[in-house]
Amino acid sequence: MAKKKTLFECQACGFQSPRWMGKCTSCNEWESMVELTSDQIKFLKDTSSVSNASTALSKAKPITQIEEDNITRFTSGSTELDLVLGGGIVPGSLTLIGGSPGVGKSTLLLKIAGNLARADKKVLYVSGEESAGQIKLRANRLEANHDNLYLLPEINLSSVLSEITNQAYELIIIDSIQTLYSEETPSAPGSVTQVRTITFELMRIAKSLHIPIFIIGHITKDGSIAGPRVLEHMVDTVLYFEGDTNSDLRLLRGFKNRFGATNEVGIFEMNKEGLNDAKSMAGKFFDKDKLQSGSALTVIMEGSRPIIIEVQALVSESYGHAKRSSTGFDNNRLGMLLALLEKKLDLPLGTYDVFINIAGGIKINEPSADLAVIAAILSSYRNRELSADSLFLGEVSLTGEIREVSGLSHRLKEIETQGFSKAIIPNAPLEKTGIKCFVANEVSKVVEWM
Repeated sequence: MAKKKTLFECQACGFQSPRWMGKCTSCNEWESMVELTSDQIKFLKDTSSVSNASTALSKAKPITQIEEDNITRFTSGSTELDLVLGGGIVPGSLTLIGGSPGVGKSTLLLKIAGNLARADKKVLYVSGEESAGQIKLRANRLEANHDNLYLLPEINLSSVLSEITNQAYELIIIDSIQTLYSEETPSAPGSVTQVRTITFELMRIAKSLHIPIFIIGHITKDGSIAGPRVLEHMVDTVLYFEGDTNSDLRLLRGFKNRFGATNEVGIFEMNKEGLNDAKSMAGKFFDKDKLQSGSALTVIMEGSRPIIIEVQALVSESYGHAKRSSTGFDNNRLGMLLALLEKKLDLPLGTYDVFINIAGGIKINEPSADLAVIAAILSSYRNRELSADSLFLGEVSLTGEIREVSGLSHRLKEIETQGFSKAIIPNAPLEKTGIKCFVANEVSKVVEWM
């Protein structure tokens, strides 16, 4: 009698093993290994055999004989979303949008669906979490009601695919991927096998019918898409919402884009009419009239746009072990800058608590704000207010050298546009500007501007 084959799969990362383990060796999650049924194992074999068969029939060609795809785009009705997508929606693309609950994923996509419906495009909104009546209430608020927008409250994948193939839709929205299930894969909705199967089917439909599909994915406590990480590898574009739910501002950041750049960021404002494009970034992340000691201004580049932000620092005497904490700034980099200040300027920061905050809930992912962080720390330490007309730009090295940042001309133009008159930078600008630039190429020289 043949021995029954068993296979276990991690519900957190998709790792497979022929034996059960209490702790997954791939993602280190405990009690996440689940035994697959014979039907699930058969499905994985069938998928693999189909893939191998298609590979065997394929023949390699010289790249010089390959014709490049002519990518056409159409606007979503939102300039910010078009910017993050690389210029608009690509037919046949599969886009994943993730974010914490209440950040605005469903609101944004329902508004986009309304925009495209008004532009005479037939849109299908599939909801596995809300009823049609609940979506109708939100659509009234967003002014998204139109005859070209169709709602389908359904969690069965076969029913969804049947609706898609029977109607000529031009955009499909899935809200959310974790709620759908396939009858061919007998496991709970949201499991690794289910999400893999559903995403594969949606990708096949998107490519074969040339229909763009947007998928909403929930995130876990650590900020990653719930379910398997393979979901991010299967889709064409991965977008994440950032921002405090208590703030009106939301940032949509691209982490993967097969049709455009991944460093662009869309900025939205939440109001009673839903999630709208931010009209202007002037003053969104700083208040020039309320700067006090411990505050310094700088300019960061989010994709192709410069944004002026406020760096806040609080330095106070420590009663015990000194604390170092930062919000919106890399905590490890903060520790490096504090050690540098102690070494180069002989500041006794080892006996002080240091806290850094980036105003507006934005996160800094580039080193150009190093100089502004140091200026804010010195300002708080000496309780001396900095000039509200000055901005600090520069990357600080471990040797105390202040290095030049990329896109300096774009940053200086933004500074001039917003009415500032001074900038402390590591090197003199190559282009003539109306900003009075002070060169500081070492950390010790920053003290002269305090």
